[in-house]
Parts: sequence; C-alpha cells; structure tokens
Amino acid sequence: MTVPGDPAAGDAQRFLGIDLGERRIGVAIGDPARRVASPLTTISRAKTVAADAVVISRLAAEQRASVLVVGLPLDMDGGEGLQATRTREWAEAAAVATGLPLRYRDERLTSERAERRIGGAARGRSGGPPGAAQRNAYRGRVDREAAALILQDEFDDVRDEDVERRPQ
Repeated sequence: MTVPGDPAAGDAQRFLGIDLGERRIGVAIGDPARRVASPLTTISRAKTVAADAVVISRLAAEQRASVLVVGLPLDMDGGEGLQATRTREWAEAAAVATGLPLRYRDERLTSERAERRIGGAARGRSGGPPGAAQRNAYRGRVDREAAALILQDEFDDVRDEDVERRPQ
C-alpha cells in the first residue's frame, strides 16, 4: 500500500535542481511538500545541449520529477551577464527537450555555501595536496550540494511566501 505523496504512488510532485557548470552539471532532487532537497548526482557536460537533455530527461523520469529548477548565475549586482545568458539558453533547450516546466533560481554564492557545508577537500595520500581524481570528486560533490542549495532556496522562498499570505 502506498501513502498519498509517496513517490511510489506516482502522485507526488518532485523537483529536479540543476547547477550548470562549464564542465559538470550538479543535480539534486527535492520534494516541495516536505520542503527537502537532497544532492543526487553530478554528470559531465556533453558536447551538445541535446545530449545533456537526454541525461536530464532520464534522471527526471527515474526520479519522477515534474519541474526543473535551474540556478541562474547572476552578477553580484543582480544583473545578467554572459554566463546567465548561456544558462538561460541551455535551460530553455533542456526544458523543451524534457517537456518539463522550468523555473530559475538565483544561484549567487551557492558553490561557496556548498563548500562551507561539506568542508574542504581531503588531503592527498601522503598528506600533501589532493590528486586530480580527488579534486574532481570534490568538485562533483560541491556541484551536487550547490544544486541542492538552489532547490532548497526555491522551497524556502515558497514557504516564506506562504507564511506572508497567511492571515494573522
């Protein structure tokens, strides 16, 4: 027997959070009813948006996600620069390819917040700097965590709006 809102029941709305980078895509999954976002995976960027969209579509289907939330890299003054334009182009193409509705979330400082949350990179085998594999694994973990923060910010913002609308 399934409980209403259980992903196995097929009726729960789940969101897929995306932290788009030049080399990697951090992905998180979240449940807006429970207002919880969790890191899911990190994927390497493909050569084309279409190829990225195939992987995102597969993840969305596997996780029963019904909405994409993509972090938008705004400038510190809130303006949109070249990277935000590129992110919008990628996100719109990915949304069309996946057939999922798209939301944007300000992602300023999410990578820095993710690094603070998970701590620094581990030292290398002999106590020296981490090797290339360790650095790549750490960056992937930061990207996943940043995607979860983007999604959690989305849920928290909606919760704050709900509280403001509630009669006193």
